[in-house]
Amino acid sequence: MKRTAATLTLLSALLAAAACAPDTSDDDDGGDDGGDAGGKEVTLTLNWVPYGEHAPFYYGVEKGFYADEGIDLEIKPGNGSGATIQQVAQNQTDFGWADTPPLMAGIGEGMGVKSLGVFLQKGPSSVQFMSDQDIKEPADLEGKTVAGTPGDAMYATFPGWLEANGVDPSKVKVVNVQPADKISQLAAGKVDAIMGFFHDQGPTIENTTGETVDYILFSDFGMNVLGTGIVASDKLLADDPELAKAFVRATTKSWKEVEANQEEAVQIMSEAATEPPPDNVLANQLKDTLPLLAGDGGGIGVNSEESWQETIDLLADGGMLKEAMNPADYWDASYAAKG
Repeated sequence: MKRTAATLTLLSALLAAAACAPDTSDDDDGGDDGGDAGGKEVTLTLNWVPYGEHAPFYYGVEKGFYADEGIDLEIKPGNGSGATIQQVAQNQTDFGWADTPPLMAGIGEGMGVKSLGVFLQKGPSSVQFMSDQDIKEPADLEGKTVAGTPGDAMYATFPGWLEANGVDPSKVKVVNVQPADKISQLAAGKVDAIMGFFHDQGPTIENTTGETVDYILFSDFGMNVLGTGIVASDKLLADDPELAKAFVRATTKSWKEVEANQEEAVQIMSEAATEPPPDNVLANQLKDTLPLLAGDGGGIGVNSEESWQETIDLLADGGMLKEAMNPADYWDASYAAKG
């Protein structure tokens, strides 16, 4: 697919702020324990319920990568990146796995958190559709009905992304649906396409319908916004920077090893996670996730200042940041090392 350099304009929607989650750090809340590792008890809250993108964490626990760093890791399901970031900021969880736009929005609202490195450096935001729609580029969306959820980053950036690619947004009908309804709307043929993360939803739709799902990535047409990565609170980084370094090392090793051991990683996550997707869905989600690791920073989870500045500029131009700050205000580059 061709890339189109463009500046996004006329974007006014803000990222939805998730409701403040109660402190459940002392509760049995369904997290997946790391076992009797004997190390420091540490919690990681995911961006959502377990799906294929999360396999490296379960793999790293099983293989002892976190234990080798003195970490007894408990993996907790999330309820959206915004909620995860709030829990990190309020010290209800040690680390979060969360998307970059809500991280930036949270910091803009005064939350004391930082990214320790984005792992999905090619953003997964996409428009997904059944293959018989024969959509190849944004212009092919003219006359189509696309489902989206008001308040999320994709919904906010969609009109500007269309304009940046020479498409009049008024020629694409957008219908508002709840996140949980997107898949069923597409599967039932009530909409032509949906906005979403292709590596998560696509395999689920294919498993449900038995049909092939195709997609076009925002990042292939002029808008690459950094995806998910590790988030920690300013307090944790001040109190225990060595723990943060150890967590990043173990996580980086887990992702590196999973690239060559996908089948085993799927089996481990299938057995360890709470209510994971079916194995075939999980395997396809993981397979689709791994190419998103590619970036210009020189390694897994290693970012460049340029990629952060690009994301800042895109979100600022779209009116999604109260104030555009410097990359270092959102991201601490010292925790992820090249090589």
